Amino acid sequence: MKPIWIVDDDQSIRWVLEKALARENFPTRSFANVREALAALEHESPQVLVSDIRMPGASGLELLQAIRERLPDLPVIIMTAYSDLDSAVAAFQGGAFEYLAKPFDVDKAVELIHRAVDESLRGSQAGEAVLADAPEMLGQAPAMQDMFRAIGRLSHSAATVLITGESGTGKELVARALHRHSPRANGPFIALNTAAIPKDLLESELFGHERGAFTGAQAMRQGRFEQAESGTLFLDEIGDMPFDLQTRLLRVLSDGQFYRVGGHSPLRANVRVIAATHQNLESRVRQGLFREDLYHRLNVIRLRLPPLRERREDIPLLTRHFLQKSARDLGVEPKRVSDAALAYLATLPFPGNVRQLENLANWLTVMAPAQTIEIKDLPPDLVSGSTPETAAEIIASPAATAVTAGTPLPVDGERNGAASIVPASLAGVATGLPVSVWESGLRAEVARMLRENTVDVMDELARRFEAAVIREALDFTRGRKVEAAERLGIGRNTITRKIQELHLES
Repeated sequence: MKPIWIVDDDQSIRWVLEKALARENFPTRSFANVREALAALEHESPQVLVSDIRMPGASGLELLQAIRERLPDLPVIIMTAYSDLDSAVAAFQGGAFEYLAKPFDVDKAVELIHRAVDESLRGSQAGEAVLADAPEMLGQAPAMQDMFRAIGRLSHSAATVLITGESGTGKELVARALHRHSPRANGPFIALNTAAIPKDLLESELFGHERGAFTGAQAMRQGRFEQAESGTLFLDEIGDMPFDLQTRLLRVLSDGQFYRVGGHSPLRANVRVIAATHQNLESRVRQGLFREDLYHRLNVIRLRLPPLRERREDIPLLTRHFLQKSARDLGVEPKRVSDAALAYLATLPFPGNVRQLENLANWLTVMAPAQTIEIKDLPPDLVSGSTPETAAEIIASPAATAVTAGTPLPVDGERNGAASIVPASLAGVATGLPVSVWESGLRAEVARMLRENTVDVMDELARRFEAAVIREALDFTRGRKVEAAERLGIGRNTITRKIQELHLES
């Protein structure tokens, strides 16, 4: 491996880093200024470069700029005793791998250098291909394949469609796909969120108004129905439409005619209507909040878009897609995601669905320090209550691996009782993850074992769980059984017996 270069005019900083990296078997080479480093760069190159930002003569930022021109993939860590915003922004804008403020914890600095080395080694491998012509919709889950087939069957139809699904699942994407693959594809696609327009303005937005129809109406204005002539009108959040406007919409759907606000001449509506809602329209009909006759007019063809938790096997695919899309939008190199991080993401509930995952990809593109994203790089709210190490361990289990292999995790039903065989305190030691995460993995493993007709499921899971807990405790105490038993809250005789029963002597 190439050496780690350290560029700093402070001899003590160079000495500390040299000694710390030597303990990790990293070769190093040190320079007191930028001029020396640039001269050496003519003949060789480092694996990672660590540089101070303010030094006599040329600065670390000038060195960073020179490195970016010659070795654009070389990870550069910028150090500075001046922890100000301008220095941090300048470092990252210049393409720094990470920004390290002095005084720093030596162990943290070494850990950061480890990550930079890993990134440098990965950089020599072929990266993921960028989608040059990204598809409009993605999904390998059976529910999404059913959705694609439905869009295909509707490609020669102009029937009214009602799309249901939770917020953030991509209902407008489905509506646009229906339009794009319909006989009206050459016409306009007009979208209107009926919940985002005040009640007093919604009627005018839909149907337009004549000049002088109300105060402020100084000119005639076309509504969305006229704008969508010969095309598609997408009415999002139709369940929130005011009741009196539902009557006018029903008349348009039944008669094919409408009047502008303040108008006296009927206008023809040559428009295909696609409606969407996150609400239960049947329930709103029963409550008297939605017209039953309008519901039946809209519910000609119904498509249900599944939430992300019902298509977990699509999370890795969507994550890569959104990272590439975000990188194209920002004009930067796409980030990669480790297998452990992808598997961890696949266990999360994502209440905001696909929209939340896309926002996460945008955040990671900007904020993740390395080109390869690990669990520790995820936003704190997604890994709160867990550590990257314990998260990686639980993700490596067969249950979590099944997610990336295409097996969705069950999310409904009663919690399996297998976890109750071990005290809650032991469960926390074993996983370190939020209960919702490790129990999801447990339920997935139970489902797999039941599908395969495994015998003695409870005993098998209990044995594996106890083995994992005790093995982790022994690793933590470096093999000291008495201390491990004390930390687990069990007796010395118990842990000795369990080690023998579970064949953990090695």
